[in-house]
Amino acid sequence: MKNQRGVALVEFALVLPFLLLLTFIVTEFGRAMYQYNALTKSVRDATRYLSTQMPGTHVTEAKNLAVYGNLTGSGTPLVPGLTIAKVQDPTWQTVSGTPTINTVRITISGYTFQPLFSGAFGATFFGGESITFSPISATMRTYL
Repeated sequence: MKNQRGVALVEFALVLPFLLLLTFIVTEFGRAMYQYNALTKSVRDATRYLSTQMPGTHVTEAKNLAVYGNLTGSGTPLVPGLTIAKVQDPTWQTVSGTPTINTVRITISGYTFQPLFSGAFGATFFGGESITFSPISATMRTYL
């Protein structure tokens, strides 16, 4: 038994860096997924708002809704680094037929996720760089 003293401490010291590395990776991946989902929801909300408005109107309010979560554009952005400039102007489209279908589409493009940690213990996360999401858009049928 005397020979085994401190073995658990040495094993823990050897495993700890891997556990911390795994924790950092999971945390950063979770943050990236949270921000992506927040952007998706904000685009959907802005598109839903415009689907009840006359085409070509309330564009600024819809962009504010996508970035700030409110129509006035007050407060902080829903996710860090999101600006009005990243929200493209909405597009309305009419598909003729029976019945005629009118749609509106809003897109956020160029949003870059900034990780809190670029790496730990010599390992880099996400290649050591920020991640630019693909364009996130929503299209809904208009009701006017």
